[in-house]
Amino acid sequence: MAEPKDRADRAPADHPVEPQPVSLMLLMPNMVTLIGMSFGLTAIRFAIEGRFSAAVLLILLAGLADGLDGLLARRLRAESAMGAQLDSLSDFLCFGIAPAILIYQIHLTAVGGIGWIFALLFAAATCLRLARFNVMSGAADTTREAKRHFIGVPAPAGAFLGLLPVFLTLAGLTAPGDAPYLVAIWMALVGVLMISKLKTLSPRTVKVPRRLVAVFLFATVILIGLSFTRPWYILVVIALAYLATVLHAIIRARGQLFR
Repeated sequence: MAEPKDRADRAPADHPVEPQPVSLMLLMPNMVTLIGMSFGLTAIRFAIEGRFSAAVLLILLAGLADGLDGLLARRLRAESAMGAQLDSLSDFLCFGIAPAILIYQIHLTAVGGIGWIFALLFAAATCLRLARFNVMSGAADTTREAKRHFIGVPAPAGAFLGLLPVFLTLAGLTAPGDAPYLVAIWMALVGVLMISKLKTLSPRTVKVPRRLVAVFLFATVILIGLSFTRPWYILVVIALAYLATVLHAIIRARGQLFR
């Protein structure tokens, strides 16, 4: 009489419970991350094929996807360890490898191996910056001061700064292959900024005074309009504006050292 009871006890092991399905909304951040990764990988293809304008556009779209996936993860409460690692791997491809190959194809092929070394240094700096971010994120400082700054230039911003010579070329202000050694030094400097401990401004903490809200909104409309007629000039201006904030951070850091 005890045998049926034993069979009943074994039934759950013989027929394991199916895992619960995952909500599609919870998958959205990872889907956006993979879309951004696809943009970055396609940018590499276009850079190799000589379609430089399209490659830059795809890297910029990868940057938008990088910002969107984090926002979705926070809003949907879908943050996960796997999502964080996937995001870092995608960032390395989109903001380390893709810009390095694009800059090499346009400006550094004339110097051959030396130019490739600096492309490798830029990609390595991006990788090191992302690895340090992953390590620090587990024990992140939650104070107000820490939230106001990034430590070092973030990978997407580093890619944007690194592409400044490309923007100048596509705007017609320089020619492809001009000053390859200067471009190589620029890549190295941006790489140093990414792995530095410099406190750079976080856009999330930028506040617009109420009296300037209307001006800011109209400026946004003008910026969008100019992006259709003079897109490369706009990118040059934005890159120089961000560079100004980095230089301000460097001056402020030096001032604190001598106090």
